[in-house]
Amino acid sequence: MGSLEEKLLLEDGLLKNDGTGPYTGDGSVDINGKPVLKQNTGNWRACPFILGTECCERLAYYGIATNLVTYLTNKLHEGNVSAARNVTTWSGTCYLAPLIGAVIADSYWGRYWTIAVFSTIYFIGMGTLTLSASVAAFKPSPCVDSVCPAATPAQYAVFFCGLYLIALGTGGIKPCVSSFGADQFDDTDPIERVKKGSFFNWFYFSINIGALISSSFLVWIQDNAGWGLGFGIPTLFMGLAIISFFSGTPLYRFQKPGGSPLMRMCQVVVASFRKWNLEVPQDISLLFELPDKTSAIEGSRKLEHSDELKCLDKAAVVSDLDIRQGDLSNPWRLCTVTQVEELKILIRMFPIWATGIVFSAVYAQMSTMFVEQGMVMNTTVGSFTIPPASLSTFDVVSVIVWVPMYDRLLVPLARKFTGKERGFSELQRMGIGLFISILSMTAAAVVEIRRLQIAKSLDLVDEDVAVPMSILWQIPQYFLVGASEIFTFIGQLEFFYDQSPDAMRSLCSALSLLTTALGNYLSSFILTIVTTVTTKGGQPGWIPDNLNEGHLDYFFWLLAGLSFLNLVVYSFCAGRYKCKKAS
Repeated sequence: MGSLEEKLLLEDGLLKNDGTGPYTGDGSVDINGKPVLKQNTGNWRACPFILGTECCERLAYYGIATNLVTYLTNKLHEGNVSAARNVTTWSGTCYLAPLIGAVIADSYWGRYWTIAVFSTIYFIGMGTLTLSASVAAFKPSPCVDSVCPAATPAQYAVFFCGLYLIALGTGGIKPCVSSFGADQFDDTDPIERVKKGSFFNWFYFSINIGALISSSFLVWIQDNAGWGLGFGIPTLFMGLAIISFFSGTPLYRFQKPGGSPLMRMCQVVVASFRKWNLEVPQDISLLFELPDKTSAIEGSRKLEHSDELKCLDKAAVVSDLDIRQGDLSNPWRLCTVTQVEELKILIRMFPIWATGIVFSAVYAQMSTMFVEQGMVMNTTVGSFTIPPASLSTFDVVSVIVWVPMYDRLLVPLARKFTGKERGFSELQRMGIGLFISILSMTAAAVVEIRRLQIAKSLDLVDEDVAVPMSILWQIPQYFLVGASEIFTFIGQLEFFYDQSPDAMRSLCSALSLLTTALGNYLSSFILTIVTTVTTKGGQPGWIPDNLNEGHLDYFFWLLAGLSFLNLVVYSFCAGRYKCKKAS
């Protein structure tokens, strides 16, 4: 997959075939803890197993998530508010749980065993959910006329036990699988480093293949062939994901866990506070660091000293007391430069991370305001009626189309102009995505303006009915959101892997996933504020129940404006960002 690309890069002089040795230079080992040979392990030969795992796992996840609210209302007989609350609570848990899996992976088990254990938990949860939908004793009786018996506490317990086992399983897989895939490429080898950038593109492609199958085929199965089969098929695919993952074990490269990253950060803060009255020496070679290339952190390479946040450098100052006591091994009093730089990197990454929250709020509109907008448009195309929520398929199709175009066309073209191995830097790539997200909100606003004009011309403003404007006019805004994903979300995957300290990569991947949860919360907060402010004095507000008398276009313009301000802040932070340097 990378041979032609290698040849072109070598011809352009962007890479140097420096004849590196037979072993990897990034500290990776095999499953037995021994150094690995490059020619026998990792690289693209190991990635099909990881990409297959991700595709099947995402198919299983979206096979549950896409139609979950329908199951809760139609089969468990919950009300709309209760069902919506349960779905959003579960979805939020799925994006918060990765923090647990990340800390376990980076501290104790490593990414491989974390994925293995949590995949098993995930599979048990899927099986439990399938049983709850298949066995008569585990589900309420069907409705008789308008009387729908409520689920018993035991039936709820079985269902939600399975559902939250899936959330826990997701928490162990999501922060680790992309990082584990990237671990298969040696950072110290320039050719493999370029291939790693391509891996992130195809990783996101795999996610969307799984999502496409779920949102089309599996939803139809659940609605027409029954929920037992509709949950059973995702369970089968989760089993295939586990088989695919273990099948590649002999080919994998492993990174050793480096101990608790949270503990190391606390040690730096405590040690620097203890030495707050000491001066940092001008000669940085006087700061404490282990000799040669040895790092005090297992599975991590040394990091070069940076000039920022000098107050934290005090944690690496060797005091007279340290010398008199002759104890340089207490990290609560004295930390290495590498340990200090770990914390500095996370602090430097924070502003870039924060700008991803606004983007995720824009992304969240696909499942909320875009759908509500589609519900008051003409959903009939010929003899077919298009469910408004199904237009999100165009976002998935957009991603599936954009990934190969980006990887095979745009990157080689950009490389000729920028001289960068991957065409764009991670920061440039995310910035382009943020700009495209502004265009997506603009497109949605323009569609809404035209829809309201038609409603006014036909005297439909006071009627809560669909306007005779085809729902297909929404396709551009979905397509633009998909294009922005390719740049921003994949750029985030690259950025948080490449720029994170070696022993914190799972944690940083989890933090990037956290922006999705926070983006949803931000979207809800903005909606609450907008509704409160615009409905004062008895006004219908921007987003009333009857959208024909509202101004949903103002809400889209507001998000476009916030996205523009977010892009300005991002550009400032990205311009000042200093990349990490490994020694």
